Amino acid sequence: MAFFICSNCGEGSASWMGRCPNCSEWNTLVQKRESKTTKSKKTEVFESKAFKTIVALDTNRNKTDVYELDRVLGGGVVKGEVILLTGEPGVGKSTLLLQTLHKLTTLYISGEESPEQIKDRADRLAIPLTTLSFSDSLQVEAIDAGVRDMKTFPDIIVIDSIQTIYSKDVPTAPGSITQLREATARLIRLSKETGVPMIIVGHVTKDGDIAGPKSLEHMVDAVLHFEGEKVSNYRILRAQKNRFGSTDEIGIFEMTPKGLKEVDNPTVFLDKQEVDVPGKSIAGVMEGQRPLFFEIQALATRSFLAVPRRVVKGLDYNKILLLIAVIQKHLNIDLNTYDLYLNVIGGVQVKSPAADLAVVAAILSTVKDIPLSARTIFTGELGLLGEIRKVYGEERIVQEAKRLKFTKQYYSMECKSVKELYKKISN
Repeated sequence: MAFFICSNCGEGSASWMGRCPNCSEWNTLVQKRESKTTKSKKTEVFESKAFKTIVALDTNRNKTDVYELDRVLGGGVVKGEVILLTGEPGVGKSTLLLQTLHKLTTLYISGEESPEQIKDRADRLAIPLTTLSFSDSLQVEAIDAGVRDMKTFPDIIVIDSIQTIYSKDVPTAPGSITQLREATARLIRLSKETGVPMIIVGHVTKDGDIAGPKSLEHMVDAVLHFEGEKVSNYRILRAQKNRFGSTDEIGIFEMTPKGLKEVDNPTVFLDKQEVDVPGKSIAGVMEGQRPLFFEIQALATRSFLAVPRRVVKGLDYNKILLLIAVIQKHLNIDLNTYDLYLNVIGGVQVKSPAADLAVVAAILSTVKDIPLSARTIFTGELGLLGEIRKVYGEERIVQEAKRLKFTKQYYSMECKSVKELYKKISN
């Protein structure tokens, strides 16, 4: 019996098609014939174990040289942990790895850069490479055998990037979905059996998603995303998944001529020149165990379009539409005659609902031309009924704001509704 398999994604089909229905690639379906003489694989013997007989996992953490990375991971790297590190090209992933791992015995496997390029970057950033070994072997079988034959295992292994690793048993090009599945599964098995933690670098698409199958995220122990605008000096490291820690913590870095510098100042994203102008508000947000403050800017201009423009950067677009609807419903302010532009200063993303109140304040400020004090912070979630809800860590945010000499704080205990907020900032 003949059947067809896509050489790119492994999708099966009973008949030949010019385009794969799964990955949409052309001319990738290859005919296969099922051999009648092929013997079926031997059935594995099912076994079960009592949990009381299982030895607990060794969760002693190996700390890196970067506290902000250790914070995101939950205190350091766990034995046998596999970490997927993603980010836009040029955001600083390689720089972060060099600064992080230069005090650990590291095996750096790279298909993206030559050893000369890596050494040149390290010399430029004054990073010693005495503990780092380099390899350009990209075949996963060779990597597996080479690591297992080492007399002394390294402290950590870096794969840069997974899109360049391939298996000799898969007849497709490196970077295809089938190759990614096979290579990642083999590397994870290597890490678990040897106990050597591994950092796998993965490309992202133009939409910001991890290139390749979504199953890559489910296979690894932690998924870290390194984000930030290239025109901005600031970078944020977030954990989208972490089996050995929390996903609430973030790491903040500043890109300098000497590499990435750790940032622990909660007001680093605020303008040093405190000017009271319409359209600017300060959002207090809890990121993990520490409060941070972000500057939200809004600009409203008269619209001559049938559908007014809504341009949003650094915030969730759909959430902005929701907040605009709440303003129009409960304050009876017609925003359909305005083009609205909103931005978070610093080129960072703010995803917490605690920023709702600051967004609403910035919109009201620019539409009604009401200057807001640069020493005022807003924190709170806005409901569809116009009520202001308490957010996680609200007390910590208010206490930190008082310590930093913010003279006024608007939050759920100060304002109960968006109507009350509008009344207070208008006076």
